[in-house]
Amino acid sequence: MVYPPTAPMLDLLILSIINHEDSYGYQISQQIKTVSNMKDSALYPVLKRLADNSFVETYDQPIQGRNRKYYRLTGRGRQHYHYLHENWHSYTKAIEKIINYEEVPGNGDDHD
Repeated sequence: MVYPPTAPMLDLLILSIINHEDSYGYQISQQIKTVSNMKDSALYPVLKRLADNSFVETYDQPIQGRNRKYYRLTGRGRQHYHYLHENWHSYTKAIEKIINYEEVPGNGDDHD
């Protein structure tokens, strides 16, 4: 089953891809489609928002006679990526605890 990503998760996915290497929109969308049913048209407003917040910057690269817009992580974007990544790690650890029914607040036998 494929779930639509939440905004922070989508930001983390995009920033992770760009953190690995400068990427262009179609390349990013194809990687995200492996885990989400997100439409290509939904990606570009997110990329614009990330650029408006100075998390990514763009540059053009000529490819086969046309310019292709690439996205590159900024220093601020790298910090935001690490922040989102740490939150994701904490979130997934909490989910694993619930799935495995480990000690988490509220799973005791006390019923009020």
